[in-house]
Amino acid sequence: MNQCQEPVHGEELEEVTGLVCQEADLKDGQMKEVSVENQKVLLVRTQGQYSAVGSQCSHYNAPLVKGALIGDKVRCPFHGACFNVRTGDIEEYPGLDCLPNYKVKVQDGNVYVSINKKTLKMTRRVKEMCSVEPDIKHTVLLIGGGPASLVCAETLRQNCYQGRIIIVTKETLPPFDKPKLSKAMNVDRSSILLRTSDFLQQYGIEVWTQKEVVSVNPPEKTVKMSDGTLQHYDQLLISTGCRARQLDCPGKDLMGVKLLQSYEDSQEIHSSCLGRKAVIIGASFIGMEVASYLSDKASSVAVVGTGSYPYERSLGPQIGKMTMQMLEEHNVKFYMNDKVTEIRGENGKVKEVVLKNGVALEADVVIAGIGVIPNSDFLAGSEVEVDSKKAVIVDKFMRTNIPDVFSAGDVTSFPLSICGDQRVNIGHWQMSQAHGRIAALNMLKKRTKIDSAPFFWTVLLGKSIRYTGYGEGYTEIIFKGKVEERKFLAFYIKDEVVVAAASLMFDPAVTHLAELMATGQRITKAQAQADDLSWLQV
Repeated sequence: MNQCQEPVHGEELEEVTGLVCQEADLKDGQMKEVSVENQKVLLVRTQGQYSAVGSQCSHYNAPLVKGALIGDKVRCPFHGACFNVRTGDIEEYPGLDCLPNYKVKVQDGNVYVSINKKTLKMTRRVKEMCSVEPDIKHTVLLIGGGPASLVCAETLRQNCYQGRIIIVTKETLPPFDKPKLSKAMNVDRSSILLRTSDFLQQYGIEVWTQKEVVSVNPPEKTVKMSDGTLQHYDQLLISTGCRARQLDCPGKDLMGVKLLQSYEDSQEIHSSCLGRKAVIIGASFIGMEVASYLSDKASSVAVVGTGSYPYERSLGPQIGKMTMQMLEEHNVKFYMNDKVTEIRGENGKVKEVVLKNGVALEADVVIAGIGVIPNSDFLAGSEVEVDSKKAVIVDKFMRTNIPDVFSAGDVTSFPLSICGDQRVNIGHWQMSQAHGRIAALNMLKKRTKIDSAPFFWTVLLGKSIRYTGYGEGYTEIIFKGKVEERKFLAFYIKDEVVVAAASLMFDPAVTHLAELMATGQRITKAQAQADDLSWLQV
């Protein structure tokens, strides 16, 4: 491969062109990372044609060459974002931006890639968007400042909607990268913003922070704020997410008992736990990530869980036991098959946590991670339909039962296509973004169904467990690799079919499976049992 040959500059010096490889170097269905004047490029060959796009995922800059190439799509190995290799456009989340797209020319058996000099160092591309036109008297109101609202707003602008867009959020910050709060708690606020204020202003996306909607009046098409003001809407998106479930035991209101919901909460937990004794109630994904983060910062960390192992129902006992051992090696102590009966204090501050078995754990700080509740109480009296768990019921188009009222993200109960449209409530970052896009397209009467496959990741001590699918009710787990060696792929089986998969150090298997599931391919138990996994590009 002649990757390091001198670049050829265009006649008008507007482009730089590099000889990146020989035509024979790449076969159909293959990709490789090449360079043009020190800029890394992903070169792909599909159906006899070459294409070239940016080499890094626009989410967290993962190298796409380590991902899964299926047809004309490449999936990020880390978190499953999907890009069209011909256009660079993002087609599945997480992430907001597209990839730069470069010219490719094949001549005399050589492959050349040309890049505009002005965009040579650009690693991501913002999809073209319009802005607001003040004379258009139409308002889309988005309640909630999470990923669903932001993607909805941007999708509207990408599709030439020029009316007014308002995002209303209780948070002190505009839309930010919330998954980081439990993984890297002491982060600077500017580093987690999904978009800058200048960006939002440029595209006419208003964000009202520290404002709470307390009621919705669909007949009048108005919402009421906590300060008593009313705001009219023409179309409404309910994307208020979920809130952390409160503890229900004596002592829950003592100083030092905390929930992780906001940016301020993460900062407070970080600072209050330094060199102190922390007790985490709940061996949930959030609880375990917080325990992992605090393991080298608090003087002691204890986790109390009701099951035998963390993640026992979702990932299974084998993986749960492994994650427990990982944290135990970093001095996290577990108290499983137990529950908290009381939190005792002194002078109004937490002193100890009492368990059902009578053990009292010393504590300066208590963090609860015991589940979430959809934020839908403000819909009382609106006739917007919710289910028994308070999730807002939507159809495949993210429409509620009320005209012009849509819902997206963690607050919804929606039909999941990979489960035969079984109605589910899923709190995944990626799914919320997908919901936001679908809601926007259907607001614009561009009839589009939600068909994304769920994708989730959790990080413990720098190691990422990836998960795709919907494994509720699985009856068997087939493992490849060894869980005890912390390198494995797990297939979750129900009715002789793979319904979900999880992995650690087994990329890009899960991201490949996510694409197969999203496109409706049925993966059988027999395929999962087979020794040959080349169909997963591993």
